[in-house]
Parts: sequence; structure tokens; C-alpha cells
Amino acid sequence: MSILNILEFPDPRLRRKAVSVELVDDTLRLLIDNMFDTMYAALGIGLAATQVDVHRRLLVADVSTEKDDPWVLINPITLERDGVEVTEEGCLSVPGYYESVERAEQVRVRYMDRNGEEQVSKFEGLLAICVQHEIDHLDGKLFVDYLSEAKRQRIRKRLLKDRKYRQEEQAAAV
Repeated sequence: MSILNILEFPDPRLRRKAVSVELVDDTLRLLIDNMFDTMYAALGIGLAATQVDVHRRLLVADVSTEKDDPWVLINPITLERDGVEVTEEGCLSVPGYYESVERAEQVRVRYMDRNGEEQVSKFEGLLAICVQHEIDHLDGKLFVDYLSEAKRQRIRKRLLKDRKYRQEEQAAAV
């Protein structure tokens, strides 16, 4: 398996809307496995294909502490939302930042699993939050979009500064 590069805000590729997956085959399943490896290596609980510069409607998630409850959602469509919950969210594409975001407490989603079988599941709690967060990525939206413009710009500037510093360190090491 491979660890994929995760795009970081404000990379414009994170704003691309993902297109539907037409074929669930071994190539897609390899991408799914690589996305899980990438997510686990980054200590994340969810990852959308958009975040690894693959603009297809695909997300993986595993909110279990043992990392033994993996979910694959291909072409997810939210059918219902219920309740309101405000939780602190982070994002692998916005490293080091956590902010309060309002989401539905429960969602019912139609999707295909890794075998291409259509499913409908009701998600609650942290998994519901995670699924909504990742579906946002597929729609070109990030959790920072729920924040004030001033806060979003501060995060953007800090991440750009951090990225420049990392690039300078890498150049100096060569």
C-alpha cells in the first residue's frame, strides 16, 4: 500500500467538486486501501478522495479507537439530517487547527460500499460528524468555511507561512 500526499488549505484543488464514481473495480479498491493507509498514518478519522487530489465521490472513515471499523462511502448522498450538534473539528487538510462547527447529530446516507453494492445507513455521533465533514470535501467545502472570514484568513496565512518554512528547511537540508 501507499501513503498518498494530502492537499493542504488553501490549495485550490480542495475546492474542486468531485464527480461520481462510474465503476467500482480493483483500481478503485486499491485507491480505497491507500486512502485508509494515508488516513491512519496521519492519525485521522476520515479522508475524502478530494484531499488526495482524486476528484471522485469517495470517502473513507474509521472513528473507532482500535481502527477496526472502516467505512467506505462511494457516491454518498445525504437523504436526511436530524438534530443539531456543535463539536470541535479538525482536518487533515488544515493541520493543527480545531474549531467549533455546527452539524446534524444524525444523518441517513445512500452510498455504494467497496463492492459496489448500494447501501443506506444512519450515522450518529462522531461518525455522523465525520461523514458530513468528508461529504463537504467532495462538494469543495472545508470546515474553515463555517468560520468567520477573519478567522479563515488567519488560518490561511499561518498555514502558508508554515508551508514556506517547511520548504526552506527541506531546501537547506539538500
